[in-house]
Amino acid sequence: MTAPFVTFEGIEGSGKTTQILRLSGYLAGKGISHRVTREPGGTPLADEIRSLLLSQREEFVFPETELLLYEAARAQHVRSVILPSLSSGQAVLCDRFYDATSAYQGFSRNIDAARIDWLNDLASGGVSPDLTLLLDVPPADGFARIRGRGTRPDRIESESVEFHGKVREGYLRLLERHPGRIVRIDGTLPADDVFRRVRETVSARLGW
Repeated sequence: MTAPFVTFEGIEGSGKTTQILRLSGYLAGKGISHRVTREPGGTPLADEIRSLLLSQREEFVFPETELLLYEAARAQHVRSVILPSLSSGQAVLCDRFYDATSAYQGFSRNIDAARIDWLNDLASGGVSPDLTLLLDVPPADGFARIRGRGTRPDRIESESVEFHGKVREGYLRLLERHPGRIVRIDGTLPADDVFRRVRETVSARLGW
């Protein structure tokens, strides 16, 4: 029996990174072996692909190119990190997984959902999260947080508010499709309140 696989999803500025690190600290305090990783990335090769995907560039990146790069990074990540960790009994907390591809490249880039589902399945090797925590915030809130970081936005963060509104709608549609796996958490709440909901959810679902 493999260990639990938990993913965090949400638009830019939703607070995923903060909450995944807080959950990691909570699990460490309970002595639960786990690994924190992210997509795109998680391995040296996948991190190089991440840089290609997120760097600002003058050349137009076609949606199909973007999709295939994300899937390539995922294929490497799953086989190098996620599957070995789960098989060894180590839980995995992942910042984004294939739901992000469905929301960003499918719903927002208008690529056929059936094609994305097929590619997601191929890249993931059939691995599916046991629990997905969707931190839901309006795009305006996410953008305000990004501006507050004082760093230059990456290529995806620089997309329009309308684009990120579509991403959010895509996530909410995925929630309707997978209510047993995806749990929506109000990301506009104070960070402590968000984490309390995260902790309650993983406790109820996974016994942590």
